[in-house]
Amino acid sequence: MLDEVIDAPRAPADLVPAPPQPGTDGAPALRLATVAAAAAATASLAACGGGGGEVLAAEPVPGRSVTLPASVAYPAPATDQEAARFLLQAQFSASDAEIAAVRSQGYTPWLQGQIAASYLTGWDWLNNFGYNDVQSSENYYDQSYPGDFMIWGQLMGGAAPVRARMALALSEMFVVSLSSIDASWRSHIIARYWDTLMQHGLGNYRDLLEAITLNVAMGYFLNTRGNLKENAAGRQPDENYAREVMQLFTIGLHVLNPDGTVQTSGGLPIETYTASDVSNLARVFTGYDLDQSQNQPTVVSQTGGGTRTIPSPHFARLPLRLTPLNHSTLEASFLGVTIAADTPAPQALKTALDTLFNHPNTAPFVCKQLIQRLVTSNPSPAYVGRVAAVFANNGAGVRGDLAFVLQAILLDEEARSPAGLTAPEFGKLREPMVRLVQWARTFEVRAASNIWKVRDLSDAGSRLGQSPLRAPSVFNFFRPGYVPPNTALSAGKVAPEFQIVNESSVGGYLNFMMSVISNGVGDTPSELRAGYARELALVTSPSAAAPSALVERLNLLLCAGQLSATTVAAITNAVGTMASSSDTNKRNRVCAAVLMVMACAEYLIQK
Repeated sequence: MLDEVIDAPRAPADLVPAPPQPGTDGAPALRLATVAAAAAATASLAACGGGGGEVLAAEPVPGRSVTLPASVAYPAPATDQEAARFLLQAQFSASDAEIAAVRSQGYTPWLQGQIAASYLTGWDWLNNFGYNDVQSSENYYDQSYPGDFMIWGQLMGGAAPVRARMALALSEMFVVSLSSIDASWRSHIIARYWDTLMQHGLGNYRDLLEAITLNVAMGYFLNTRGNLKENAAGRQPDENYAREVMQLFTIGLHVLNPDGTVQTSGGLPIETYTASDVSNLARVFTGYDLDQSQNQPTVVSQTGGGTRTIPSPHFARLPLRLTPLNHSTLEASFLGVTIAADTPAPQALKTALDTLFNHPNTAPFVCKQLIQRLVTSNPSPAYVGRVAAVFANNGAGVRGDLAFVLQAILLDEEARSPAGLTAPEFGKLREPMVRLVQWARTFEVRAASNIWKVRDLSDAGSRLGQSPLRAPSVFNFFRPGYVPPNTALSAGKVAPEFQIVNESSVGGYLNFMMSVISNGVGDTPSELRAGYARELALVTSPSAAAPSALVERLNLLLCAGQLSATTVAAITNAVGTMASSSDTNKRNRVCAAVLMVMACAEYLIQK
């Protein structure tokens, strides 16, 4: 059961304060009273089974105007808890104003407004803060940390959280890792990749597929950049992208039914493609390389002497450019389709991507993974089938319309029905990076001048154990079919996010969040520190009512009201024992309560 799996492994009984982050003074994350209360409550809970920064002056990128079909079964939430549950699936957080808006407008009108929301691109964010300055002594052209600043800022403070939530989910399917890009202007490369997901993530999947195929980040990550045709010396096209575009981006390894269940023959799964399909398809992706047509190189003096010629970052924003002489002219036969010899490269690419996009596997393969990222690790075949049918046809004869797919995922019976709240294998483990973003948005963390100086948080022992756009391989942080060993999950059930859960990551998360909740996050935590104004207003006296009201608020905003009465009582009692005679004591109360909620199994498993 998902809410049982979270109990193993458990955090250390004593929450050791996390090592100070860069730029901090090394002060303890919480005062001893807070630590003691949090530790005691966390031990008892182990058994229980949007803010944003100011928008810079820049031309915003418009969203998409779309008319979604009206929901019949669940047109609007009946309670604040239902509204919050929807919001925590659709985006990263739930605020008082957003809960009220969803209740007033209804699910579909609210979604339509979010899909149409404008946003500042990651590319423009980098340039607005001068990270394109080739003469800076920081050598931004060789640095990856501006890319981290960019993506955390987009997630924590961006103006289009629904679009960003969808883009983040897609980034775990179309994986590109900032950790693996070794090139000039790597932060701009990853920003353009993110912008591609933002642009097409609520558009059409076919457009997304082509944009990703010709994206520079993907070119570096899966070797489409500079992929050459075969020659007489025995050289063959690189097969990396051809393999992964089938295995991970479109059709998967096994033939599927429309509901995502695997077809078998003789008791074994039927494979979707062969080695010949890969080698033939690889010919289509030859001849593409960086587009340096707008390059304005600069000669830069180097520390220690000498100079270096640095390209301008323009190439990172342009699609890969075809050099026809480097493109294979051989026939390419794959998946029952043949592209004739000497077919022009653009036509060959179109045929290949159309074939993958229209393959009967693509709809259930893609939709099941999106459901896993947003709603539940184990959607029923019927749920997958309903969403896949919308992918196949949005009601107006359009295939691959992701805005309609998103609505189908979020407003399906399985997503909205209260039955999932008591089903032990419904829901999903919240990813660590999503928890941190939720904290920042829920408690209205604001970045000074909109600069979100949060770096790579991948270290499991002292940080989150996960950082956006920094997956360790093309297979993401975890596999969609991962089953934790020695668990009580039923046969065939999975828990993907548990692949990054271990003793180090559990203790590291708790210690890291203890520091963050109190001190803030990033290079200068005081600039990204939660004020907790509304929460502090509830901690006005040591009376029993004050901690009760505080925990009730946290339960709604962080958990959509899903904490059990036992858990609520444990947290309330622990907070109630803490002093509240000073402003410092009051803040400690709030920080302890937030930590205890975010350490609890009923929070960690989102339903």
